[in-house]
Amino acid sequence: MDKSLQKTEQEEIESKRKVYREAKEQTRKNARRLRFDESNPQPKKDSVDSPRKRFYRQRAHSNPFSDHRLDYPKSPESMDWSKYYPQYHDKESNNMLQDVEIADIGCGYGGLLINLSKEFPKTLCLGMEIRVQVTQYVEDRIIALREQNKSKDINYQNIAVIRGNAMKFLPNFFKKSQLSKMFFCFPDPHFKQRKHKARIITNTLLSEYAYALKVGGIIYTITDVEDLHNWMVEHLTEHPLFERLDKQWEDQDKCVEIMYNSTEEGQKVERNKGDKFIACFRRLPDPEI
Repeated sequence: MDKSLQKTEQEEIESKRKVYREAKEQTRKNARRLRFDESNPQPKKDSVDSPRKRFYRQRAHSNPFSDHRLDYPKSPESMDWSKYYPQYHDKESNNMLQDVEIADIGCGYGGLLINLSKEFPKTLCLGMEIRVQVTQYVEDRIIALREQNKSKDINYQNIAVIRGNAMKFLPNFFKKSQLSKMFFCFPDPHFKQRKHKARIITNTLLSEYAYALKVGGIIYTITDVEDLHNWMVEHLTEHPLFERLDKQWEDQDKCVEIMYNSTEEGQKVERNKGDKFIACFRRLPDPEI
């Protein structure tokens, strides 16, 4: 193909992508201002349509140590959750009716989050994702699902996504013992040894996860990289506040089944006939002093 023609076609593609994302950004802004209830005006068609992934292209991974210009609260008490879960916010008292209990760390394109919404329709679930356009895709996906299911029992009001870096700011969002479940699905393996410090499971980070998890809460991990699986198992096993749950428990737990089948990355592994390695750990009581 002629290079000038190829360049023109690429520019046209980029132009369409820009126009599409700008329209979705306006929908996003409107959704943040409005409560999702029957008194709202009829939404435009593009807010009801599910987003098209090809317009949200982004690199597979992001450096967690970079300055991403993220917004985050000074403390969990200063976090305004009302714009993320409007139906769980009491306007008269200006208080949330309940707290977030389930966190999907590095939620990707939101497959797990959406299935968790259906399994736990009365529990607030949050996805945290560091990549800008991936976060926008998940937000647009949730907006569309809420509009498409306004009159149904499962209306997706209990899920939301935040662009955030859990490795740096998790305690800014969650109080001590707030969470009951945390998911780490197909995290960046950081293959090179000098980059292992950037892995999402480390001794230091596990102490922060233990702080946010209530006693009896569960950490779920899944990966298609055996070396990373062994790394996560080793660090979680060595940590005094976690104990591994056995295969029999995993086989009976609904969340393991959802995690195994619902993420986009997991489905890709399935198509490529790859292996998936699972490990689940329970939060233990703090040791007596």
